[in-house]
Amino acid sequence: MALSFLASFVISLVLTPFMIFLAKRWKIVDRPNERKVHQHEIPLLGGLAIYLGFLVSILFLQPSHPVHFPLLLAGLVILITGLIDDKYSIPAWQKLAGQFIAATIIIFFGDITVTYINVPWGGVLEFGIYSIPITYLWIIGVTNAINLIDGLDGLSAGVSAIALLAMSGMAFIMEDAYVFSMAVLLVGSILGFLPYNFYPAKIFMGDTGALFLGFMISVLSLLGFKNITFISFIVPILILGVPLSDTIFAIIRRIVHKKPISKPDRSHLHHCLLNLGFTHRQTVIIIYAISSLFALFAFIFSMTTVWGSILLLAIVIVSLEIFIEKIGLISQSYKPLLRIFEGLRDFGRSRNR
Repeated sequence: MALSFLASFVISLVLTPFMIFLAKRWKIVDRPNERKVHQHEIPLLGGLAIYLGFLVSILFLQPSHPVHFPLLLAGLVILITGLIDDKYSIPAWQKLAGQFIAATIIIFFGDITVTYINVPWGGVLEFGIYSIPITYLWIIGVTNAINLIDGLDGLSAGVSAIALLAMSGMAFIMEDAYVFSMAVLLVGSILGFLPYNFYPAKIFMGDTGALFLGFMISVLSLLGFKNITFISFIVPILILGVPLSDTIFAIIRRIVHKKPISKPDRSHLHHCLLNLGFTHRQTVIIIYAISSLFALFAFIFSMTTVWGSILLLAIVIVSLEIFIEKIGLISQSYKPLLRIFEGLRDFGRSRNR
């Protein structure tokens, strides 16, 4: 296992400079615009170095699992989809079609669906005919969530690495050797790429990397946590707290402002932190810290009692809502909870006079 991890790290580390050269030669670059933070062209194709580091390291490990071949095939479909988008900027529906094909391979050839969960008050919640749509929603949703936070140097790669580290830890505890090994190899590939991607970035992972990592994270989380209790069902959601919450609130924000859901904007989490005066590097480190906190909450959540987990979840939700209102993630005027607290504070002051 150690040899495979080292191989994934070294191969990604060595290949990334070559990908910088190829991206410049083939004109696969990210050009600046009014929505992006960088001011000059940045080579893409970093995701290809991550993928190749991961793929070659698998040859050292040679893991065995019924879903292994479908996962590699679906991952290749996602990689090609991202690569085409990085080169030609294809429409959103075409990217979605590629994700749908990859998800179909996993669901029908890998035989992976979320069919039920055990609820904390007793009994089982069967998804029935909704099992397949729910599985599609999870895979495609997580895939795009990782892609949406890819807005600052090192951000998406670092958050993905933190999520995969948390998943590998949970898989180790649950004695799931396949999920553990695949997550660790992906972390190795990401760490080999990050020195070139952290601010100031010499290369971006592009959709090639962001879609691939998002897809792999979505499937590995299903492998590790499917058909389980309500408590464990929340664990992967907490592990992916940053990208999922940023995506959900982006959708809410666009609905509130009556804009198309697919229309990009400059109001994501990293944009809000930059607007508050944090530097590029500080913003990325803050989001790393938030992602790590979510991962820690996931571990605590999985080890407490049912009611302790529910209490912890309530604390996380309220804290997240306060944070969102403070930084203006939906809008500067959206502050319902803060207004309630201000009202209670004013009421308390009036009673003390």
